[in-house]
Amino acid sequence: MASPDTSSIHDVVIIGSGPAGLTAAIYAARASLTPLVLEGEPSSTGDQPGGQLMLTTEVENYPGFPDGIMGPELMINFRAQAARFGAKYETVKASRVDFTERPFKIWVGDPDADDPTYRAKTVIVSTGAEALMLGLPNETKLTGHGVSTCATCDGFFFRDQDIAVVGGGDSAIEEATFLTKFASSVTIIHRRDELRASQIMQDRAFANDKIKFLWNSEVKALVGEEQLQGLIVENNQTGERTEIPFTGMFVAIGHRPNTDLFKGQLDMKDNGYLITQGVSTRTNVEGVFACGDVIDDYYRQAITAAGSGCKAAMDSERWLEEHDD
Repeated sequence: MASPDTSSIHDVVIIGSGPAGLTAAIYAARASLTPLVLEGEPSSTGDQPGGQLMLTTEVENYPGFPDGIMGPELMINFRAQAARFGAKYETVKASRVDFTERPFKIWVGDPDADDPTYRAKTVIVSTGAEALMLGLPNETKLTGHGVSTCATCDGFFFRDQDIAVVGGGDSAIEEATFLTKFASSVTIIHRRDELRASQIMQDRAFANDKIKFLWNSEVKALVGEEQLQGLIVENNQTGERTEIPFTGMFVAIGHRPNTDLFKGQLDMKDNGYLITQGVSTRTNVEGVFACGDVIDDYYRQAITAAGSGCKAAMDSERWLEEHDD
């Protein structure tokens, strides 16, 4: 844990270190703002420095890498690039923030400590969002090895395979429809006997010959040690369990933004995502900016997160030019 340093005030503190936070760090560092990045800590819930790409295998849709690049390698490159220009890192997780007055205060460790760990003239929030998972024993281990939460990211790897999508809302139907471009078949596994998706999305799914449905069904176990080989599916009406050979499973039961830290201080949508003003990254608090998946409940791509991280750094730099004594 970092020792409290209440004597210095940072120009920019970036909370989070995924594509958005590290892109913000690159731009802020090149502007000679010496940003401090609180990159998070590894945890049993999947949180870790570098964000969700650290759990991804090959990334083929990030511009500039015609042969693809491994997710962790991409984030290591992001981090090194920002460090080259002077960004500083602390492998810690913020436990409390106070945005009621400037300089802003950020605590690490004991949130009830009298003195904050860091103080900042501006803060960039890039804490991201996490895909909701099923909570099965080897789910994390098989993520990137047959288990995915992003059809746009990973669909190409499942060409001519039989795969499953878990969920029944718009996201699940959208993922399943997209995956039919590659897969031999896509089976939607839903715990109810009807979809929750909008009617137009349902119509598309029912009209697609490649899409099948398992109603009143829940995935109870994943088959495979190093690579997904199948699913144990239980009918929640009869209790019958069946092992079905699938080489891919896409979990599409929703995302959860990592915004608990900012409740009561930053404006949020009903679903917890932070609200920014217009095309900017400004929040309702002057000098606090937000970027990446923590504000994006639609695209959720590394490239869109990186773009908004660039915007946040530029917004922060301009704010400092206007307000910094």
